Amino acid sequence: MRIVTFNVQNLRLRRVAGRARLDGARDGDVAQDAERAGAALDLADRRLTSAILAQADADVICLQEVFDLETLDFFHDHLMRHAGARAYPYRVCLPGNDGGGRDLAVLSRRPLEDVQSHAQLTPDDLGLSALPGIHMNRPVFRRDCLTFRVAGLHFFLCHFKAPWPDAAQSWPVRHMEALAVRKLVEGLLRRDPAALWLVLGDLNEPTSAAEDRAAIVPLLPPFSVDLLARMPQAERWTFFEAENGHYACPDALLAAPAVAQRWPDTQPQVLRAGLDRAATRSQVQRLADVGAHRPHASDHAAIVLELAGL
Repeated sequence: MRIVTFNVQNLRLRRVAGRARLDGARDGDVAQDAERAGAALDLADRRLTSAILAQADADVICLQEVFDLETLDFFHDHLMRHAGARAYPYRVCLPGNDGGGRDLAVLSRRPLEDVQSHAQLTPDDLGLSALPGIHMNRPVFRRDCLTFRVAGLHFFLCHFKAPWPDAAQSWPVRHMEALAVRKLVEGLLRRDPAALWLVLGDLNEPTSAAEDRAAIVPLLPPFSVDLLARMPQAERWTFFEAENGHYACPDALLAAPAVAQRWPDTQPQVLRAGLDRAATRSQVQRLADVGAHRPHASDHAAIVLELAGL
């Protein structure tokens, strides 16, 4: 089974003067992206996003920052298929808690089982202890934790709170999210101690955080195995911020120890062909239309994981 996780940066379908169009891979925080000229690059961005996913040729695609199911279907039918991707008949995008529509989505060539949103789950529901600034009877996830199963592998797809605009205030939010996901995994293990599972997605942990001070420490080894740690240190980055030239690795592939033991040699691959050419830390050949900043596929790179025989 080939698996991809990819934050596609604000993929949203709009109807403008009766015509369907997709927003580009932009947040509006870079001045040139917020101007009319920035909007003119939207379709080029999304062609690059689809090209990366066609290149990945995964069985299961886990996306972050998709507005809704209509957006996902349109992107699949009109761009991914045009880029040469084989069809993904199983598609899910459930409403989360981000008012901007940055929801979690899945495309799969294999049947999706036990699909469940946890957007309404609260810390009180899970019996978690209080943390400063956290409302215990409000949803614990800023977006969601979308769980599902494919061919015996359990997925916990997440997009945690970013360390912005205040890193100190966001830490307990992200820590509570990590505690909640751990509770969900532990619930699975009580039902099936031999279960195979992955926690994946954009966990938004700053690269500079010391491991023992990381907000997501409840999910880190020894509870899981960090599959990205199998890559050379210099290759462990998946994000480039154009405005300040910042590199980071907010994206994660945390595996059950049983998964790591069953596939001891598998190593993730980071696909950077759609990143800004200004991200000079990577010398990989970019797709033809990629610009110094935009067009680009996203400010994140896609990560591919191969689990042979599954």
